[in-house]
Amino acid sequence: MLLFAATGITLNHASRIEAKPQVRNQQLTLPAPLLQALGKREEGNAPLPARVADWLGNTLDVSVGQRPAEWSPEEIYLSMPGPGMDAWLSIDRESGAVEFEKTRRGWVSYFNDLHKGRNAGPAWGWFLDIFAVACLVFCITGLFLLHLHARQRRLTWPLVGLGLMIPLLIALLLIH
Repeated sequence: MLLFAATGITLNHASRIEAKPQVRNQQLTLPAPLLQALGKREEGNAPLPARVADWLGNTLDVSVGQRPAEWSPEEIYLSMPGPGMDAWLSIDRESGAVEFEKTRRGWVSYFNDLHKGRNAGPAWGWFLDIFAVACLVFCITGLFLLHLHARQRRLTWPLVGLGLMIPLLIALLLIH
């Protein structure tokens, strides 16, 4: 919960946090047997053949896996975004020229992307959903406990009402 709150602050002040992206660009040539392994596929979306994906993964130190690539008669384009980073590779289908670029935007960007669930995969999405349900349970049981103990504390419901009204008034009056 602390990490979620901290990244909420960094997201709210993203323009004030200076980022210096690190860009890595590599160019290489796919060996002829692997170029032939690409086959005759003309267009559409499909993963790279396993042999090609393994070679690229080992050569470029990147996880290609079974991500769908965009196939055209001229090239194959593979987008590989992740939390706090973006990567892509392009394979020229005639010459076998491979261009790879990876941009890392730093740890603040990494945690901000995790906060939003962006490019983090389905397991992280499930974690966020379960965490959100747990927060709802925490809030609802907290309101129930307030109800139980409110008789001894006269300011309980005025403070709860104020906690609801302040964000509502800010949203209604100050957001255009």
